[in-house]
Amino acid sequence: MTSFKIRLITIEDVRNFVTAANLQAFDADIVSGRYRIDAKSLLGIFSLDLSQPVEVQIHGTESDAKSFMEAVKDLIIEE
Repeated sequence: MTSFKIRLITIEDVRNFVTAANLQAFDADIVSGRYRIDAKSLLGIFSLDLSQPVEVQIHGTESDAKSFMEAVKDLIIEE
């Protein structure tokens, strides 16, 4: 499993993230505190507190993770 942090500031950020997630063949989750949401769920993501960065967990290969991270690179934050 690969994980990284993203910040979703605008509705457009969320829409672009969900679109990129839905194009992937593997499963991915967003973790915020004690909540775990399917990364392909637009409504689920909007139920989270997006004022803070959230963690994305990819359940796929390293190649899958690199491909997805490239698709959402503008949202990734470094810690």
